[in-house]
Amino acid sequence: MTTGGASSSGADTSPKKKGWPKGRKRRLLPKDSNAPKGPLSGYMLFMGDQREVLRQTQPGLAFHEITKLVAQRWAALDQIAKTKYLEAAEADKERYQKEMEEYQKTDAYKNFLQKQRKAETPSPPKKTRKENGEERKEEEEEEEEEPLNPHSALEIPIFTEEFLTHNKVREGELRQLRKSNTDYEEQNAILQKHIESMKSTVERLESETCQQRSNNAALQQHIETLRRTLARAFINLPLPGSEAAPTEETIDSYMVQLHSLIVNNPQQHQGLIQTVRGIVSQLALT
Repeated sequence: MTTGGASSSGADTSPKKKGWPKGRKRRLLPKDSNAPKGPLSGYMLFMGDQREVLRQTQPGLAFHEITKLVAQRWAALDQIAKTKYLEAAEADKERYQKEMEEYQKTDAYKNFLQKQRKAETPSPPKKTRKENGEERKEEEEEEEEEPLNPHSALEIPIFTEEFLTHNKVREGELRQLRKSNTDYEEQNAILQKHIESMKSTVERLESETCQQRSNNAALQQHIETLRRTLARAFINLPLPGSEAAPTEETIDSYMVQLHSLIVNNPQQHQGLIQTVRGIVSQLALT
């Protein structure tokens, strides 16, 4: 019995969780139903397209599963397709800015600002009789100690409707600038990837060009060596009708004429053919 009593008394003295303070009510700020529809980002536009596709192809998916699949597809999307959605988001942002500028000139927007200011003004919690009595006593003591200043009311700052409207407009412009900055950073990242890809391509082409130049130089050197070898081998074999011996400068034309004589009139140049075969066989042996 003693144990049961102790446990029940301990349960009574345990601290309880504090909820919302008594005397205060939760205030929900009003929403402007007449305001233009806010702009969507490139990812949100992509999600709208993909969500309809997934609902038709896989109607049994839950919302969190659809969101996960859309995020995976957005990450795997190529830059060209992703740029299309980013450009559409930029156009939607411009549309929202124009509509918002026109809407801020209407009476509906001014009425909304008035409702919002009233909703943002907190209502003081109800005070107990003891607190009211203490405050009244303090006010009486302050009135006895300090004289009333007739100009004190003039020191209270008064925020006009024009000032509040101007402040709201500046806040909206600041949000738009932050959004634009985020979009520019995304575009800058895309351009940076393109620049890096172009740099790697240029480096690869420069390497291939150097390799091709080296190959061309080796081939040119081989051709020069072959010309010298042929000029030395056929130096004692002038062409029929000509007594000039071939040189390194004229060996190309010499070989063309020699080939033409052998192919066009093989019967008349049997001796020439035998001499050429002997020279070629010696070149092959060396």
